[in-house]
Amino acid sequence: MQPGVSGQLLSIQTGQVRPLQVGGRKRVSAIGKTPVSGPVAVGALGLAGDEQADLTVHGGLSKAVYALPSEHLPWWQAQRLAQGATLFDDVLPPGFLGDNLSLQGVLETDLYLGDRLDFGGVVLRVTQPREPCGKFNAVMAYARAAQDMVTSGRCGFYLAVDKPGTLQAGALFAVIPGSRATSVAQALMHKARRPGR
Repeated sequence: MQPGVSGQLLSIQTGQVRPLQVGGRKRVSAIGKTPVSGPVAVGALGLAGDEQADLTVHGGLSKAVYALPSEHLPWWQAQRLAQGATLFDDVLPPGFLGDNLSLQGVLETDLYLGDRLDFGGVVLRVTQPREPCGKFNAVMAYARAAQDMVTSGRCGFYLAVDKPGTLQAGALFAVIPGSRATSVAQALMHKARRPGR
């Protein structure tokens, strides 16, 4: 990698709202994302062609894009296998956990709220960790998946769009530090310790 480059965008995923069985009830979700080839426009509310089913918990200006370190996918696949929750042993594909961006080179302990990922034409700002819900358990096909996300810290993070433009898989990015007060991992643990959780 070039000097000063902190990571790479391996793939971009978008999804449409679809039916999903959650705890025996039929719900709708856009958690299942699929890879997109070629350049993708990024606006203030996220990626062109991407949908969210529940705008009270996903989407909006502060959660326009969801990124996940690609390094986590083998760990998540191992959890599914350990729980007997999968009939296949392939590595989970990018987008399976609902991620729009599969990144390589940065983890939740490396990034802080307020840090910016500078792709050159696009700048995205880290706003908060992902907090999993029952839909995550349903997609992962085992009941402890959301709890495992919190305890492991393998949650990924939401991004606001500070500078819109176009992204393409393979792009390199540099981290522009913010105040560096709270890492994504620390923010997740703080939220997990809130009363009523």
